[in-house]
Amino acid sequence: MEKKFGVYICKGCGIGEAIDLEKLRKRVALKGKVPADIIKEHQVLCSPEGLEFIKNDIKEGTNTLILGACSPRVKTNEFDFPGTITERVNLREFVAWTQEPMSAEAQSLADDYMVMGIIKTQKGDLPEPSIQPDLSNAILVVGGGTAGLSAALEAANAGYQVTLVEKEAELGGWGAKLYKETPRQHPFDKLEDPKVFARIKEVEAHQNIKVFKSSVIEKTDGQPGLLDVTIRKNGNSETIKVGSVVMATGWKPYDPSKLEYLGYGKPNVITNVQMEEMAKKGKITRPSDGKEAKKVAFIQCAGSRDANHLPYCSAFCCATSLKQAKYVREKSDDAIAMIFYKDIRTPGQTELFYKNMQNDPGVLLTKAEVTGISDAGNGNLFVEADNTLLGEKIKVEADLVVLATGIVPSTRAPQEYLDGLTEAGKKGDVAKKEYLDNTPKPEFILNLAYKQGPEIPTLEGAYGFADSGFICFQYETRRTGVYAAGCVKQPMTMADATEDAAGAALKAIQCVEHVAKGIAVHPRAWDTTFPDPMMIKCTSCKRCTEECPFSAIEEDAKGTPFYKLNRCRRCGTCMGACPERIVSFKDFSVDMVGSMIKSIEVDEDEFRIIVLACENDAYPALDSAAIKRIKLNPKVRIIPVRCLGSMNLVWVSDAFSRGIDGLILLGCKYGENYQCHFVKGSELANYRFSKVKETLDKLQLESDRCQLLQVAINEYDKLPQMIDDFVTRVEEIGPNPFKEF
Repeated sequence: MEKKFGVYICKGCGIGEAIDLEKLRKRVALKGKVPADIIKEHQVLCSPEGLEFIKNDIKEGTNTLILGACSPRVKTNEFDFPGTITERVNLREFVAWTQEPMSAEAQSLADDYMVMGIIKTQKGDLPEPSIQPDLSNAILVVGGGTAGLSAALEAANAGYQVTLVEKEAELGGWGAKLYKETPRQHPFDKLEDPKVFARIKEVEAHQNIKVFKSSVIEKTDGQPGLLDVTIRKNGNSETIKVGSVVMATGWKPYDPSKLEYLGYGKPNVITNVQMEEMAKKGKITRPSDGKEAKKVAFIQCAGSRDANHLPYCSAFCCATSLKQAKYVREKSDDAIAMIFYKDIRTPGQTELFYKNMQNDPGVLLTKAEVTGISDAGNGNLFVEADNTLLGEKIKVEADLVVLATGIVPSTRAPQEYLDGLTEAGKKGDVAKKEYLDNTPKPEFILNLAYKQGPEIPTLEGAYGFADSGFICFQYETRRTGVYAAGCVKQPMTMADATEDAAGAALKAIQCVEHVAKGIAVHPRAWDTTFPDPMMIKCTSCKRCTEECPFSAIEEDAKGTPFYKLNRCRRCGTCMGACPERIVSFKDFSVDMVGSMIKSIEVDEDEFRIIVLACENDAYPALDSAAIKRIKLNPKVRIIPVRCLGSMNLVWVSDAFSRGIDGLILLGCKYGENYQCHFVKGSELANYRFSKVKETLDKLQLESDRCQLLQVAINEYDKLPQMIDDFVTRVEEIGPNPFKEF
């Protein structure tokens, strides 16, 4: 569009007292190459009068706005002007609140930030959504257990068409196999009949839900809003179109054959799942001889919270054992139930059920580490343990031992198989073929026809759970439009799975609604931009298809990349990956950021440092430091980027060839205990960062001039010092010799 610029500077919140606005106007007009008369000031730009001031100019044709005021992370509703290019320049937090008022440093910062804002709008264009034709807003739910049934009902009751696919012959999952459920009503002393059967009837009678039983997903292709899902039932296949997917495929018991040290394999040692089946049949008996069990020992965390087995807690085992202890007591008044636990974990109102069981004289609870199970004769067993409360060894006799085995997600086996295939592939084609020939192929769930693999990838340390580890975005997976719910995401109780499924259903609904408007989903859930590559320059190097965290880029038969835009979350990782720099967005491009870098005033007598700050953790942390009035180093110029994964190495050359003395890449923490908002952005930046030394060597500059720093959003108090330490190091190295040119 033909741009008509308007530059507005707010005097409020201390900005007017921190900067000489007349000097700022002159610099902006000169360096930004805009007429001085379009640069206007207002006492409080976010006030009704200030907003009307801007809107009057918009009515007169102004369509490109540069607002020098507060952080773009605040006042988003006030400064929303549809149909315009609007750039927010952070004069309040990064200048007025963090610099000495009316100092030369504050003035220089304001000048540079305003000019960069103008250049960004000059290089950008008005984003327009890309809306695909023939979109579907139907929702697919995979899995007919507690979570799947709940998700289907929530979506259907909201007015959406739902297809529910269950691989078993009947709905209900593990919930339908229970004898009783733990109490959910006060006073929490009576077990309840399973509620899942009423939910099954509701699902099967709902007019918005179509149920496929004894069915599996043969193939999932396409993109959100346009997902073609092929369902196989009784040897016949049917393809349906859906907009998004809730994956609620649940869990499997941990393999008890790995628990020989706890006696599994002995005739009268069973699992909690087998105990449930036994209770449902009517009697608690010993498998060896059918004799009624009167002394039953329950061993908690059987394989869970164990570095050699499952390092995590499986969430419902404690409540299940308490419930099964009540089975024992209710079946026979003189029976005894003994529970050996590491810790009893019964959060919420389940704690009241735990207290009721503590008051039962026939229930023994003791904190102990079970060290072994041995024969006691006549089919009985000795449970040997170190009693960690009394500090002594104990040995008790039982006629039945129940192992409270934990759970593994249904996604674990597929992920382990794919990981093994990847490792074999690294060793060559022979090793890969040998792996394929000798390794049983697990049952895949979604069978995605995606370049990056047939299943939902999991992160390191996720133990196979489908949740991709988004700390800030529950339910998300690394496949846009696919949301995990229930125990396939993390261990949880049935009550928690019911609630969790509602959240996943709402996210699936949000996805189809966003796709219909042509806007992104999480975390840039307002973004109408999309990657627009200049394919004529593409060399088909495939870096973008390999590095995209969400498998949004596929390849045609000739190996040429192409986008499935509705999968894209607008992180810009492809932009950073592309060596030809052909990927750009309307308001974010390699040229745009490079031009902003080049616009910074470089003084021979002053050090200049650029911070490329991730908008998700780093930028908010800088804002938080400013709110606390913590001083920021005046030598630093902060440029926000969507994600450090979008960092293109050419920006390093742009900065240092311009005379910039140092460059900080400021991104999210990554690793097992942290999560980049775009999954692997900061990790990819770190990988690319390893090549920075090569760039600096070509420029004959020291590698210490460039550094990648990881920061969590709550580390705002440490961040200014981290920046100061880097600036000090650059000052020790000395000025960039390119300042002279």
